[in-house]
Amino acid sequence: MPTVPRRRRSPQEVAAAAPVSGDRRVLLAAPRGYCAGVDRAVIAVEKALEAYGPPVYVRKQIVHNLHVVHTLEEKGAIFVDETDEVPEGARLIFSAHGVSPAVVQSAMDRNLQTIDATCPLVTKVHKEAVRFARDDFDILLIGHEGHEEVEGTYGEAPEHTQIVNGPEDVDKVVVRDPNKVIWLSQTTLSVDEAMHTVNLLRKRFPTLQDPPSDDICYATSNRQAAIKKIAPEADLVLVVGSANSSNSVRLVEVALEYGAKASYRVDFANEIDESWFEGVATVGVTSGASVPENLVQDVLHLLAEYGYGDVEEVVTAQEDIIFSLPKEIRATLKAMGDTSRGLGGRRAGA
Repeated sequence: MPTVPRRRRSPQEVAAAAPVSGDRRVLLAAPRGYCAGVDRAVIAVEKALEAYGPPVYVRKQIVHNLHVVHTLEEKGAIFVDETDEVPEGARLIFSAHGVSPAVVQSAMDRNLQTIDATCPLVTKVHKEAVRFARDDFDILLIGHEGHEEVEGTYGEAPEHTQIVNGPEDVDKVVVRDPNKVIWLSQTTLSVDEAMHTVNLLRKRFPTLQDPPSDDICYATSNRQAAIKKIAPEADLVLVVGSANSSNSVRLVEVALEYGAKASYRVDFANEIDESWFEGVATVGVTSGASVPENLVQDVLHLLAEYGYGDVEEVVTAQEDIIFSLPKEIRATLKAMGDTSRGLGGRRAGA
């Protein structure tokens, strides 16, 4: 849970340490926060707890956000690392990041009642891996080794797949046939970094094929596009998100790359160091795709206390995507007569 902050200096003390030239303001990125896949996964856990009662087990963090995980724990969710930690016959939810076929089989071996909350955009990448392995391609999976999503996708076709962490791995890649190579990617990467890696791979393998459609998800792309627009004007960019949230970490990197003088990631408003405001006129604010809006509002309230009450929302895209809840939850809710939200989720970004 959030730590108790040390005594903060007053706005007057901060201003005295480094006066600001110009009016203080906030540029608030939109879109930000929850994407449709995260929303679907969180609602799946909430609805499972309502329908079946606690405990409901969840493999790994349902989404990479400390606040969301702690809130669901308080409602009766139990988070585990592996299926063998779940009592035989119990109910287990797979996280939004997806799992490998080996994990699915392990759950079946323990007679677990599973609910698959994998983001449909991650499932799309899984299906691509299966398809191209069936066609005997070498698959170059661009992503961070050890990330749950990468582990799940790799597990679909391990004998055909190599993980490429980034540009530094390109020279290490070995393929059987340079004319039968395709790249896939983790959905939450920096768009620019992923394409840089692809371009380097293509120099080695000129006939490298692209996936049928973008693997990097719309929400990741949209949030990065918004911060790219804000960063050149920002003395400071604050990204709300957890340390294990790949897309949140990428937002900090993108902000710095596109001109922000400083950028920091925080889980909660009370982690903000008031010294960051010294000499700062414009603060950019955004949040990762697994962050609820109330955490962003807490940051805005704190900024207002330090004189950054003028908030301008910078809108670069509109999101209205809704994913249906997992089929197991839909069937249960239909039997219960619960048709709230049309058995779907909240509108992404709401």
